[in-house]
Amino acid sequence: MNTNSHKKELPKHIAIIMDGNGRWANERGLKRTVGHEEGAKTVREITKHCNSIGVKYLTLYAFSTENWSRPKLEIEFLMKLLEKYLKSELNIYLDNNVRFKAIGDISRFSKSLQEMIKKSEKATKNATGLTQVLALNYGSQDEILRAIKKLNEQHLEVTKQNFEKCLDTAGIPDVDLLIRTSGEVRLSNYLLWQNAYAEMFFVNTYWPEFTTNELDDIISDYQNRERRFGGI
Repeated sequence: MNTNSHKKELPKHIAIIMDGNGRWANERGLKRTVGHEEGAKTVREITKHCNSIGVKYLTLYAFSTENWSRPKLEIEFLMKLLEKYLKSELNIYLDNNVRFKAIGDISRFSKSLQEMIKKSEKATKNATGLTQVLALNYGSQDEILRAIKKLNEQHLEVTKQNFEKCLDTAGIPDVDLLIRTSGEVRLSNYLLWQNAYAEMFFVNTYWPEFTTNELDDIISDYQNRERRFGGI
């Protein structure tokens, strides 16, 4: 994909539902945890690529409010993997001018994981390249209810502008391009408000196999779509 088209009509905000880690592992006779480890490598590659081509926001669905219903050992592994990922990525964020932000209700996580999340946000807050947003213990319905509570607590008039200021994504533009991997075709309670006019792509590739080339192809397709936002 040529760099001129990247610069011309690049989506400002890409959101990805990273699906298929477990199935990728199962089909290879591997433990589901191996799929999650491979998926973390894909996160790094896609983040670096988005930053290099000039995307401003990349929001990744890392752990949903519904994921707590998974087996206890898998949840424990995911928590450890997330903490390990953030520790190893911090220097990569800093070296690549990437800002890190978490959305979701992180209060349910361990103290050490909460501290690592806050440390990563603080250390990268002045970065001016890509903002990588990880949705952690995130569910859009939960986010919307929390935003309504904030509106009430702050005695704010119910307007679109005030409501958006109370969302976890305050200050982040709406999603331009949504991608879901692994062949599933649903939003799964992800950024329901922010995806109002997103262009959506559902691909069969499992997340551990998702490549920068496939992302470039999707961006090319996105650039050829006409976005009318409800107009003619």
